[in-house]
This record gives sequence, C-alpha cells and structure tokens, in this order.
Amino acid sequence: MKEIYNFKVNNSKGEEVELSTNKGKVMLIVNTASKCGFTYQYEGLQDLHDLYNKEGLEILAFPCNQFKNQESGTDKEIQSFCQLNYGLKFPVYSKIDVNGDDAHPLYKYLKKQKKGLLGSNIKWNFTKFLIDKEGNVVKRFGPTIKPESMKEDIKKLL
Repeated sequence: MKEIYNFKVNNSKGEEVELSTNKGKVMLIVNTASKCGFTYQYEGLQDLHDLYNKEGLEILAFPCNQFKNQESGTDKEIQSFCQLNYGLKFPVYSKIDVNGDDAHPLYKYLKKQKKGLLGSNIKWNFTKFLIDKEGNVVKRFGPTIKPESMKEDIKKLL
C-alpha cells in the first residue's frame, strides 16, 4: 500500500479521516487561505470538482496560517467563509502547518516526494500536489498556477 494512504487528517469538525478512503481516486491536495491574493483559486478548484469529481477526482483543501497570517480564523469561520463566498462542495479540512517542525506529517511526505523551485518547503498558499489513483505524487504546482490550467494533467490520470 502506498504511504499516502496511511495518513490521517482531521476534518473541519476535528474528526479523524483516513486518506485511504480515497484509494483508487485522483487527489489534488492544496494548502489554502481565506485572505490571500490567490484565494480566488477556490473558484477554479470548485470548477475542477464539478467537472471531474464523478470521474474520480477528490480535492482536499488544508487551510494554513503560516503565510502572513492569511488564515487566522477558526475552522468554523473558515468553513463559513468558503461556503458563503465560494459554495465549496469539496472538503476543507482542519487548519494545519505545512512547513517547520510542526508541519503535518502528510505535508512532510508530500514535500519529500516533490520538491518545488525553492527546495522542499511550501513557498506560499495554494501550492498544489496531484496524486494518481495508485497514490503516487506525480506533480507539484506552484501557487501562481491556476486550477483551470491543470485540467490536462488531471484528465490524463482519470
């Protein structure tokens, strides 16, 4: 079994969720923030969800407050923001750290699998990792890469 399926994360209510529930699906894992210049990408992520969820794409959003305090709200406030402003239908999990000693183990794993331009650390909000149906981390997209430009990469894996 691929290592990614061994990770557990907390949903927005603090309940533990096993990533193994996504076995056989393509996953797009994104660190997000509500007060970021890239927050508009929630719309593009929702569009990808609408287009490809029935074909097996799962988008997993992980709020993070490590970049200029751009996600300072509680999990409940983050959920409210995402629903009111973007009507998200994909899960927005509990807030985590993506860099440093307290980085979530999932993100330590993702960064080890695919380094970015500046090494393994996450540079900013809305860094995206694309995982194939077998659990392999196949691509890392920087924050400036818009979700809609990832369609071909996603379609190849579906």
